[in-house]
Amino acid sequence: MNTSTFYRKQAGGLQIRVPPFESDDSCLSDCEESDEDYIPTPLSQGDVSEDESSSNDSTDNESSSDKDSDSNHDTPASTSVTGARRHPAATARRTQQKVVWKTVQQQNSAKDIPIWQAAFPDADEIRLPIQYFQDFFDADLLDSIAEQSNLYRMQKNPNCALKLDRNELEQFIGTVVYMSVVHLPRSRMYWSSECQVAQVADVISRDRWEQINDGNYDKLFKIRPIIDSLLPKFLRLPQDQMLSIDEQMVPFKGKSSLKQYIPKKPYKWGYKIVVLCDTKGLVHSFDIFTGKIDPVPGEPNIGARGNIVLKLAQVNRGALNHLLYFDNWFSSLYLFVALANQGIPALGTVQQSLLQGCDFSVDTNMKKKGRGIFEEKKVVVVNVEIKAVKWFDNRGVIIASTFASAQPVSNVERRDRKSKKKVSIECPNNISLYNKFMGGADVLDALIAYYRIHIRSKKYYHKFFFILLIWSL
Repeated sequence: MNTSTFYRKQAGGLQIRVPPFESDDSCLSDCEESDEDYIPTPLSQGDVSEDESSSNDSTDNESSSDKDSDSNHDTPASTSVTGARRHPAATARRTQQKVVWKTVQQQNSAKDIPIWQAAFPDADEIRLPIQYFQDFFDADLLDSIAEQSNLYRMQKNPNCALKLDRNELEQFIGTVVYMSVVHLPRSRMYWSSECQVAQVADVISRDRWEQINDGNYDKLFKIRPIIDSLLPKFLRLPQDQMLSIDEQMVPFKGKSSLKQYIPKKPYKWGYKIVVLCDTKGLVHSFDIFTGKIDPVPGEPNIGARGNIVLKLAQVNRGALNHLLYFDNWFSSLYLFVALANQGIPALGTVQQSLLQGCDFSVDTNMKKKGRGIFEEKKVVVVNVEIKAVKWFDNRGVIIASTFASAQPVSNVERRDRKSKKKVSIECPNNISLYNKFMGGADVLDALIAYYRIHIRSKKYYHKFFFILLIWSL
């Protein structure tokens, strides 16, 4: 069969029929209800200063007069529609805030650090470690885990019920914790005759342990009841004044849509959890990264990285003057403004590209002046004063803050490569604060490394359960 004859292919090539310009049933045709002159209002990034607003008003008047003069000419309808569509972009460019940075004079520029208004509660009695653990994994949570495990096993195989109760679940958790202390290459070796561990083998049988360990497998919502139960308990822990937000990696190299890669972490591949903790590594709040971060209800949408900080910082609202630290993965001017509106002073490193209009010296020029040189600038964004300092050590680093400044300047020791001796260089105050109080997540990683649970499992939700288990100890 000749396909060209069947499809009536003409000798002149493929013929494309051009649709008519006007159609009676077209939904794009002009009618009385069509809103052709609708012009959306562009979103501005902040309040505009008085000088800029006056210039914008004059510009708007000129543009409106030009538009009126142009409207007297006879132009096609398509030209007017095109002009209406281009108008919002021009308006958005005119209404963007012009951020003006000013050089800070170092005399009398020091800012008073807020005094912490809270205090740790006095301990009424000395409690055992198991009692602290039971504050998190209480009877209600254990009963819920046992109930959901039994329910899922019945859904998966009605002929093979799990019949898990609270006491047996506590035995399983105890053996898992003990396995994190006494490491063996495979889990079955704890019951083998050659290297049997009595603290595990005498508590629960091998087959029953493996039956419980093979209970659940699904996405993140399978452990959502555990997260919802533990998160309020972490929030109730007494908080220090200095808190930091950082990323923590749960090691995993298997195939998973939740797996992330962070090259600067000790474990580069794994699941990412954003944690709020103090300088001692105590977790107060957390959020498991699943690829999408929605804005906090009632708060401005400042991007995914800023939204996660606003979500975790909700526990710090009030007049207690908690100080929040974070790195340049989260930082932006609008994040500092949003936190200041909530009454939360913040400090963090920030990228040069996110400081609109700030013209710090480049590293090559600062290197010629020597190590320890720094520059300080300030800006007011929506009635919030932000000070930024660029300090040059081996390379330049920029730190912005709403509560700290460069003064008072201290001295730190660094090793000089040329003279091979230690030299003393100047270090601004906000740099010292960041180095002192930002390492909470690193302390948490170091504590977890001592007793990390090394049970191998392809079920990724086991990784989250084990990390929550270690946090609660």
